[in-house]
Amino acid sequence: MVRRLNLRQVEAFKAVIEYGTVSRAAEMMNVSQPAMSKLIAHLEADTGLRLFDRVKGRLVATRRGMRLYEEIDRIFAGVRQVENAVEAIRRDEQSRLLIGVMPALSGSFIQEATSRFLARQPGVFCSVQSRSSQWISDALVTHRLDVGLIIAPVDNPYVAAEPMMGHPVVCILPLGHPLTAKEVITPRDLAGVPFISFDPESHTHRSISRVLEGHGVMPEVVMVANVSPTLCEFVAAGVGVSLVHPLIVGGLRDKIAIRRFEPEFQLDFQLCRNRDSRNARLVAAFLESAREAAAEISRTILTPNPA
Repeated sequence: MVRRLNLRQVEAFKAVIEYGTVSRAAEMMNVSQPAMSKLIAHLEADTGLRLFDRVKGRLVATRRGMRLYEEIDRIFAGVRQVENAVEAIRRDEQSRLLIGVMPALSGSFIQEATSRFLARQPGVFCSVQSRSSQWISDALVTHRLDVGLIIAPVDNPYVAAEPMMGHPVVCILPLGHPLTAKEVITPRDLAGVPFISFDPESHTHRSISRVLEGHGVMPEVVMVANVSPTLCEFVAAGVGVSLVHPLIVGGLRDKIAIRRFEPEFQLDFQLCRNRDSRNARLVAAFLESAREAAAEISRTILTPNPA
């Protein structure tokens, strides 16, 4: 018999999808890994749905699991809007800046950029939301956000965008993979090699596909991931290799191998704002802090690891 769900189970399920592993999700929810696994198991039992497949000791969302996640994410987005409205009412007399950031930049980069901004703008209230590039673009147009950090170019006259942290794409591989013997990876090297791809609708996927197809190579896609942390975790687990902007590797640099890719082509993140922002002064100050943080972080990722 299907039983009523509880919020903690739903939060655990959402966290596993977004952070890629049970251990990382447990860390973010401040619970033990066994407790997190139990919440997921109870959710599957209570719903009567198989939400995850077990692949090499890791959880991979099933088709039903992703359908459920999309519904949950939509509901949580609505709740966040209500929370933001409540907070805005509470802080009506306080200056505030609403920031949207894609998951790949939601770690050390946004922390550094926002900390620099707040140090120079005491008393300002900041709201940071980690969402998809498309959601952030739409939110900028409708004034739900003041600033956005995304990867997909924005084609909207109401949104101004500037490239940021542009770097050549690199190939990331599991430690000990046969291709780690090469200093440079080419499209031919990837023929027939298990490959982890970004979502087919994403800007990154389209950019990478154009290059590979231009060299007559169709990668053997074994998995698709819609967020960068998940993709990198599965590369580290040995599921396949991938092509990425080097910044998204983050804290996994010691768990994967990074190699130059040729022919060289570049991916840029985009720093965006509404052209008619109600917070022009604060937006300008944040943009400056973001540029400084980007310049500093860029210097640290120019040299791939030798693993």
